[in-house]
Amino acid sequence: MTSPAAWLREHGLAPKKRLGQNFLLDEHACARIAEAATTPAGGTVLEIGPGLGALTVPLLQRADRVVALERDEELIPLLEERAAGVGSLRVLSGDALEADWALLLDGPRPHTIAGNLPYFITGRLLERSIELASRIDRAVFMVQAEVADRLLAAPGTKTYGALSVFTRAAFEVSRLLTLKGGAFYPRPEVSSSVVVLVPRNPPVTEETPAFRALVKGAFGMRRKTLRNAWKGVLQWSAEELAANAAKASIHLDARGETLSPEDFARIAALADRPD
Repeated sequence: MTSPAAWLREHGLAPKKRLGQNFLLDEHACARIAEAATTPAGGTVLEIGPGLGALTVPLLQRADRVVALERDEELIPLLEERAAGVGSLRVLSGDALEADWALLLDGPRPHTIAGNLPYFITGRLLERSIELASRIDRAVFMVQAEVADRLLAAPGTKTYGALSVFTRAAFEVSRLLTLKGGAFYPRPEVSSSVVVLVPRNPPVTEETPAFRALVKGAFGMRRKTLRNAWKGVLQWSAEELAANAAKASIHLDARGETLSPEDFARIAALADRPD
């Protein structure tokens, strides 16, 4: 294939920084991502931000159907040209932060979400994936390597935080591969990693308002002990907080980064059934 830079120039286009466009060049990486997203082969893949189709084509070669959601309307004709005749492709113009992902995954199972996520909206796209975890079979995302480190971090480490807890409460997370900046055009200043998210069945907990409040409270005041970080979070008195922490086997003199998703789940459950 013509290089992305040359192909874009031929059509009078250039990467759009405001959309976080960094097109993947590494064909071997694309094949591995497609394999991870479609094993077993078949099913329906929702691809977020297909760009010029580097990942779309290998996905089409393995999936029954690919629905590609692209915000940049100028790229859609190039994508359709590259993918012509390869498989069953539906290309839609739209914003991944606003589209109804569940509605778009209307083909045969397994249902997978995949894509090279723009760095500046990665967190919000992961949140959307978490909301849909019970309705999909896996998600395979290219993210900034630092984000992958956070998703995989163990309790008690510097990179472990709220994103780690929310994601791992819903998914088993693994790292497939890591790529340097030279694997993309234009070249980003950071490395990227591909993470595979497989929904937990059952999840550690439902992401209830109490669970969200406790996690955000614990990491919003990271240097404080849980006794202080959780003061007033659920309108518990100091006595109620102490009693519920004891029931959940949590020490209030600890800090939030020491708690596992399961720890947060135990004390969040008490918010709905105090006794």
